[in-house]
Amino acid sequence: MPQFVDEARIIVESGKGGAGAISFRREKFVPRGGPDGGDGGQGGSVIFIGTNRRSTLLDFKHRSHLIATPGGPGRGKNMHGANGRSLRLEVPLGTQIFDDDTGALLFDLTVPEESVVVARGGRGGRGNAHFATATRQTPDYADTGISGQTRRLRLELKVMARVGLLGFPNAGKSTFLSRVTRAHPRIASYPFTTLHPHLGVLVMGHSPNEQEIVIADLPGLIEGAHEGKGLGTRFLKHVERTRILLHFLDLSHEGAEDPADSYAIIRRELELFDPELMEKPERVVGTKLDAADPERVEKFLAFVRKKGFPELMISSQTGEGMPRLMEELSIVLAEEERLEESRKHSDSSDQDVHRDGTASNTPEERNPSSVIA
Repeated sequence: MPQFVDEARIIVESGKGGAGAISFRREKFVPRGGPDGGDGGQGGSVIFIGTNRRSTLLDFKHRSHLIATPGGPGRGKNMHGANGRSLRLEVPLGTQIFDDDTGALLFDLTVPEESVVVARGGRGGRGNAHFATATRQTPDYADTGISGQTRRLRLELKVMARVGLLGFPNAGKSTFLSRVTRAHPRIASYPFTTLHPHLGVLVMGHSPNEQEIVIADLPGLIEGAHEGKGLGTRFLKHVERTRILLHFLDLSHEGAEDPADSYAIIRRELELFDPELMEKPERVVGTKLDAADPERVEKFLAFVRKKGFPELMISSQTGEGMPRLMEELSIVLAEEERLEESRKHSDSSDQDVHRDGTASNTPEERNPSSVIA
């Protein structure tokens, strides 16, 4: 499995524009005809593209200085120089692009094949054919190409998943993910087995109405995570992208914390990191039912009844309780999807218009941040 990297600092440079040509027509009996120097080519730009084909920023750890090609010089006979080749860089969906000098968020790539120009190539220089006038018919000068842009950027990946699995280390998240999806997370009986998010795809329903749900097994939390303890904020930032939270509580004999206390600790860490996380829909799931401690089960049931949660208890080893959890998950997902469609409908009705009341038509007007100045 490739190393998971969710942050990288890079320098990008767009290509310099090609120089305009200084050239004159060569004709019989006309040793120095009129100017015919062509323009230089446009320098290549640096473009980021969001894609599902990538899951880590590992490539940028080993390629920290990225340069697009320059434009070619113009030539005689008014021939335009070749445009430089743009540098097109694929990044995982959920990648945020920051200006590393100011800390400003420049763009957030969340839609497949969405692209953004972070450094535009320099314009090619004009050839001497542009400078001929009635009084100066043989100009012996041309523009040099305009330099490209250099930018220092910080890339930060926040995994995108419909469902996020929360819980203390060893709460059973990885075992659950490996059972319901084709993901193969590392599983062992010691803390922090999961050192980075694992993604799996759960297929729900039957063809032709089957639905693929991305689930993220997020690294275990400990108290003080919002301050960076344990895996700290390296974990918490990934919760921001999930739509639904499944909160796993260990019911086994080895479980150290009271279920209610475990829940309260993690909820407090979420709130201290970002209060908006408290608004996400969630369900609480008792795990390791095959090795459950009866006293812990009673405490768990009393807790969920008090909070108004459905009574969900599972064993990922034996499959007990899994159908009930899948049924509840489908209900929550359907409700979340309905709310999302309602939000989209509301957003579409708030179409931007010009001051004169006409709708925006050009891509730049509809999505002005698609090009970063």
